[in-house]
Amino acid sequence: MSSSSSSPYTRTITHSASGAKCIVHDFGATVLSYQTSSGRECLFLSRDAKLDGTKAIRGGIPLVFPQFGQPDMNMPQHGFLRTNFWKVVDDESMMFDNDEEAGITYSLDLKDVKTSRGDGKWGETSTEYDCKCLYTIKINASKMTTTLEITNTGKIPFDFQTLQHTYFKVDGSNAQNPNECYVKGLEGYGVVDKVSKTEYIHNGNDDPVVIPDNVDRVYNPPEEKDIVDVLVGVGNGQTMKLIATGLMDGKSIPVSCVVWNPYKEIAATMADFGDDQVRYLFFFL
Repeated sequence: MSSSSSSPYTRTITHSASGAKCIVHDFGATVLSYQTSSGRECLFLSRDAKLDGTKAIRGGIPLVFPQFGQPDMNMPQHGFLRTNFWKVVDDESMMFDNDEEAGITYSLDLKDVKTSRGDGKWGETSTEYDCKCLYTIKINASKMTTTLEITNTGKIPFDFQTLQHTYFKVDGSNAQNPNECYVKGLEGYGVVDKVSKTEYIHNGNDDPVVIPDNVDRVYNPPEEKDIVDVLVGVGNGQTMKLIATGLMDGKSIPVSCVVWNPYKEIAATMADFGDDQVRYLFFFL
């Protein structure tokens, strides 16, 4: 079996051929853990994360849609995907374990969204928009692939932002160590720095992005570069390859990314995130 439930809300997906596994929470279809066949944990989950469905899970891969942050004040921050229960698609083609990989697919229809719709255009009384979301997770010995598919099932088009709000685990308390925790491959990206309130171009000298303290930046791709393709340092001399793509009606679209770490002062204000844990993670994409 590729999937088993360890609690009423979580499912463990195991790739039998390699021993790699991941844990997914039905609330938000949030991936809580991915361990490679060697046993390395790739994702960070706060020890204080709420796992009872009362609030978005602090860690793993929360899903963001239809807005990132709160540009529309009539809807809660980051939208409604991460704060509602999803359903597993009970189909052999979407829930499998074979020699190459294991996988599972979740679905969420707007009619089943109970919280975080707000009272604006996505509100329960609104008839403007409708959508269906599918989220597929595949794993093998050394790679996890996640695909979020959003289909407009309404009568009119809509603008949106979507994001896989990934928390990566950094080994050895090295998140603030520039020699161990970094991102390479963002040269030429336009940067919106939300901490310093500045905008600039990340230089082309192959300087990596690092996390010296409180960091909250959006990196927008240069012209004609749609795919994010970076190398990430995750501590103890280890690196991770990360590739992100986006399609709209089958056509490639530019993908921006975010680098974030709240550092200890801001983390201390979060009830579900102890300030000592910032040494073990950073957030990307």
